[in-house]
Amino acid sequence: MSRRILLAGLAATLAAYSGPGLSHEEMENFLKSAKVLETKELSIGVTNSKKAVLQSEDGKLKHDAHIQTVNISKAEFEGTRGKEINFRDKYQFNIAAYELDKILQLNMTPPSVERKVAGQSAAVTWWVDDTQMTELERTKKKIEPPDQDKWNLQMYIVRVFDQLIYNTDRNLGNLVIDKDWKIWMIDHTRAFRMQKALQNQANLVKCDRKLLERLRALDKNVVKERLKPWLTGMEIDAVMGRRDLIVKYVEKLIKEKGESAVLYDLL
Repeated sequence: MSRRILLAGLAATLAAYSGPGLSHEEMENFLKSAKVLETKELSIGVTNSKKAVLQSEDGKLKHDAHIQTVNISKAEFEGTRGKEINFRDKYQFNIAAYELDKILQLNMTPPSVERKVAGQSAAVTWWVDDTQMTELERTKKKIEPPDQDKWNLQMYIVRVFDQLIYNTDRNLGNLVIDKDWKIWMIDHTRAFRMQKALQNQANLVKCDRKLLERLRALDKNVVKERLKPWLTGMEIDAVMGRRDLIVKYVEKLIKEKGESAVLYDLL
């Protein structure tokens, strides 16, 4: 069964118990310390994803989480997208993506932490509150966003982020839409390849002004400190190399088309 179907099923299956106005730090602490009341292995997919119901130690908060323990490295892998050398499918990349999202202040990737569940190391990820559908479901049902312009501006950020992390598995099933029509990016276990080239620079059509500033200011030492537990030195070098190419390409677009045609303000 395809990962697209898997992620669409996850979004439909993982029901959330919302906590009132929690900060990211509070959500992280909850994910790290909450008692796992129950887990259910999902019957779809092959990566042993699980649904878990977590409860805080004081019993005041319950929330669902997505648990991924996949940790695969292969010299060669033949998938639906063709052959990939040095293939990796790792739960650690979910946490790295969330930490990089925090550095860039995107707030478009749900909190994800590393902890042991039933003795096994895993990424435990906060399930998006008030999920109404995935992008896959939206397109199938031909539902238009209430604000098409704002929707497009969010998608430009998604495209920049995916080029930065070299996400080889972005699909419509792992873009989650909440009740406010905010886009959340989930499942990054097949990202952070070691290529310093961009997958497709043509996807970089526009860029949020603050995001461009934050990419320019992205400091390798900060990235290393925050992401080293989950990425190798070569993977971090690749992130920084792709950052350079993204900034260079966006600056080229600005020179060719003008700032107002390329930059916008959303973040």
